Amino acid sequence: MEHPKLEQVKTLNKIYETLLNKIDDVGVHVINDVGKTIIYNEKMMEIESLSREDVINKDFLDVFMFEDGQGSTLLEALHEEKEFRNQKQTYFNNKGKEIKTINHTFPIYDNGRVIGAIEIAKDVTKLEQLIRHNMQRRGNTRFTFDSIIGNSPAIQEVIENTKRATRTPSSVLIVGETGTGKELFAQSIHNGSERSSAPFISQNCAAIPDTLIEGLLFGTKKGAFTGATERPGLFEEAEGGTLLLDEINSLSPMLQAKLLRAIQEKSIRRIGDTVERKINVRILSTMNEDPIEAIANNRLRKDLYYRLSVVSLFIPALRERKDDIFLLADHFISKYNHLFHMEVKGLSAEVIHLFQSYDWPGNVRELEHVIEGAMNLIVDEEIIEPIHLPYHFRNKSQSPHLNPVVSVHGSSTEDKAQTLRNLKDYLHEAEEFYIKKALHRHDYHITNTAKELGLSRQTLQYRMKRLNIGTK
Repeated sequence: MEHPKLEQVKTLNKIYETLLNKIDDVGVHVINDVGKTIIYNEKMMEIESLSREDVINKDFLDVFMFEDGQGSTLLEALHEEKEFRNQKQTYFNNKGKEIKTINHTFPIYDNGRVIGAIEIAKDVTKLEQLIRHNMQRRGNTRFTFDSIIGNSPAIQEVIENTKRATRTPSSVLIVGETGTGKELFAQSIHNGSERSSAPFISQNCAAIPDTLIEGLLFGTKKGAFTGATERPGLFEEAEGGTLLLDEINSLSPMLQAKLLRAIQEKSIRRIGDTVERKINVRILSTMNEDPIEAIANNRLRKDLYYRLSVVSLFIPALRERKDDIFLLADHFISKYNHLFHMEVKGLSAEVIHLFQSYDWPGNVRELEHVIEGAMNLIVDEEIIEPIHLPYHFRNKSQSPHLNPVVSVHGSSTEDKAQTLRNLKDYLHEAEEFYIKKALHRHDYHITNTAKELGLSRQTLQYRMKRLNIGTK
């Protein structure tokens, strides 16, 4: 029978081993006082593409390699008793695979003596690859003012103000809810300006950790930190052109201060460098919340706001320009007809009603996704019906909104004997008849007809187009 203390130690070891391996967002690597690995969790195996047998009890430098002039933070922690926090590091495993991590590394002490070192690592290899991929695609601006769809006064006013902003190099702040098309306006400004032949670079500030975004924006000098290479930042990449900073309010206060200085001084300094580099870049930025609220909640520096908002554009939400829903729906149906090789002609009367009564919290992007999703469910139909829509639309459509023509319970024997027509065909013909009747009453005057029907001009014109009703 085992000694109780030995049994307790085994139990604690099992708990500790399970805990280490269930931490699935960070790798843990521990070496002893002679540089051999003694702890190596499953996440670290995943990050470094090695098995535990490849590493445990092996000399650290027999397994991992570093570029000339670059050292290991783990060995520096052991031999020089250094601590590192948020330290970026690039190295290779013994199979030649490149690994990029951000580490917390520190020595382990026992009675004042260093007995090992521990490294807690986050993998940024894929993130770095994504950044490189994005930088290869920069300058590919697809949108111009012709890409902006909408005839409503709300959107037309913003379009006119945006066009005026193309004439100068002033900073522009574009404010709008998620899905309203802020980058579309930003690209239109760039393509309509004198900088259209120069680079357009877009960066979502919320997509990159603070530990990487500073180097990404301002560049790095080789040797500035472990793994740092000589690399220009986005300001230098955008020289002569436009830099769009998306979700600017997600930047840390420290980076906002550094950004403010770069805008004021028209110069930047790479991380680890002493050289000031002049920049000629137009700054466009976006936010998905009210700037005043962001300032009040310390998510945006007031002085940076004033620098960024020389011109302020407020993109209306889709619920504030519902007259444009059917133009947009038409556009997306045409788009996915082309992509899916389909021939969908439009929306049913019931779907039109649902779209008009819905608030569209996801804005234009949500509308596009709803259309795309519906067209994935269509087989042989030519019209999008409620059955093709997401659940929350179908559920809403169960509430009757059409006045019944006859009473269900008051049907006569003759009514019961009749064969009912297909509801979709009946509603289609009824809508066509009613619109034609109203047009005839007003001698096909669109504005007067729309007013009597309780529709906007755009909605009436959309329905006429869908029903193939001519103007006379």
